[in-house]
Amino acid sequence: MSRLRKSARGQECFVRLPEICNWDPETTVLAHLNGGGIGIKKSDLQGAFCCSSCHDEIDRRTRKLDSDYVELAHRQGVERTQDFWFRNGLIKVD
Repeated sequence: MSRLRKSARGQECFVRLPEICNWDPETTVLAHLNGGGIGIKKSDLQGAFCCSSCHDEIDRRTRKLDSDYVELAHRQGVERTQDFWFRNGLIKVD
């Protein structure tokens, strides 16, 4: 498991879908953006700290919110996650 994936443990959800998010850091994982291809995940840099409930909605196991809204919230979560990594020295920008 990569250090970026490991960094999700115990973190707050950065996707924060209204009326979906369970706000439980014990369920947080790194949720990758869709589009890597069949059976292929995108880079960990394209993932967001995400609780289990938001992750279910992103992966469309639940379908309570509009898919375009969910994708936007996921992408915003990726930005928050990248900012967290940068501020905490897990990634560097030259």
